[in-house]
Amino acid sequence: MNWTRRSFLASAAAAPLLAGASNGEKGLPPARPNFVLIVAEDLAAWMVGCYGNLEIKTPNLDKLASTGARFINNFVCTPASSASLATLLTGRIPRQHGIADFLTSTPLKNPERGQSAPPASFANEVLLSDLLSPVGYHCGFLGRWNLGNDEHPGHGFSETVTLPSGDPAGVNPALLVNGQQTQESGSTPEVLTRHATTFIDRQNGPFLLVVSYPAAPASGDGIPSKYLDLYKTSGFQTFGIQPASPAALDGKEMLANTVASIRKAAAAISLLDDQVGALQKAIIRKGSFENTVFVFTSVTGQFLGRRGLWGSGYASNPPNLFEESIHTPLIVSWPGRIPTGASRPEMVSAADFVPTACDIVGVSVPSDRNLSGRSYLTVASGKPLPKRQPWKDLAFGELRGIEMARDNRFKLLLREEGQGASEIYDLRKDPNERINQFENQEYVDVHSRLEAELRAWHEKYAS
Repeated sequence: MNWTRRSFLASAAAAPLLAGASNGEKGLPPARPNFVLIVAEDLAAWMVGCYGNLEIKTPNLDKLASTGARFINNFVCTPASSASLATLLTGRIPRQHGIADFLTSTPLKNPERGQSAPPASFANEVLLSDLLSPVGYHCGFLGRWNLGNDEHPGHGFSETVTLPSGDPAGVNPALLVNGQQTQESGSTPEVLTRHATTFIDRQNGPFLLVVSYPAAPASGDGIPSKYLDLYKTSGFQTFGIQPASPAALDGKEMLANTVASIRKAAAAISLLDDQVGALQKAIIRKGSFENTVFVFTSVTGQFLGRRGLWGSGYASNPPNLFEESIHTPLIVSWPGRIPTGASRPEMVSAADFVPTACDIVGVSVPSDRNLSGRSYLTVASGKPLPKRQPWKDLAFGELRGIEMARDNRFKLLLREEGQGASEIYDLRKDPNERINQFENQEYVDVHSRLEAELRAWHEKYAS
């Protein structure tokens, strides 16, 4: 049943956000909720059914959105998987935590695309798990870590099941289970889900479970035939597929037969979608549904043939921060606390997750970390913001020599020399970012205002 404003406010008054009312009545400490954070790679918002996609089947994600809040305008800080995951888990932007790109274990042919290792200082970063484990949370991480030290991620995660760096991650993965290599059988997403449900079944207290599902390999290896069969005749006419762009770079080989490539990608998304459903069912079987915050998001977007490109930030040369790269899904479900079927228009960022989680649990964000994010718990809960404290619709991003400031109408991209021409897009008039208005004198004030916001952001969050 959908919540009305009256019923939600009545429920909120009866059940405070940070405590179970029954515990409070018995004089017991407040019950802290469990967290399940599901993280995808290469999944843009536009690719999901509840965000308007008509051809890729994501019934479990759509159902999840119906049980909570779907953020319409969620953005990553960097369309590179390692950097973006680091921001999600620390609340700090790449120039702060030091992972500016995706990490790779192979020699770099082009050092401006990829990073061979995290800086030594990353070991001192404070992740959400570092904040929750001291207050009684059992923390587990499963899937693609790729933030250095895959065998033993540390940071308060007492149980880990990780994929070695460079593993193609399609089928029969060689996983590192608490540092010990084990050979598994089956598609990698399904194997990770088996480990995740086992983790859930064993818990007797509050827990944080992060499941980081890797992007499917381009070959489609490991995708069960039942998912491939869903799309064997699909033409994806609504996608806006274009011929391969002369600027296409990463993933351009997928554009030789774009529709065939999308069929595999769509099948992989539906496979991922089923894992979301399986984890929801595990929580329900455990009897923890009402006391679990369930969050789904992605650390990178993808084009899938739009603009004649395939991948994400490095899908083009020079790199890009188009909406397909940075606009990712964010769905937050917490029964009884977050209204069902809510669509939130506020602009939020991957950097906002840690402050939000701390707000939910009732722990302080680390004062020495200079976090750029803000909690979106109030807006997700449908409550009014404090007077004279409106939500500021601004998102920032960076990728090597590109910096972005975006509000709810305009996007400014400033590029260093050699990274292409700087850009301004009027997203209300030009939602597909086709017309660069940077040299248009009518947008001088937009340029000045957003550049000032960008500089202030850099100055405030330089370290």
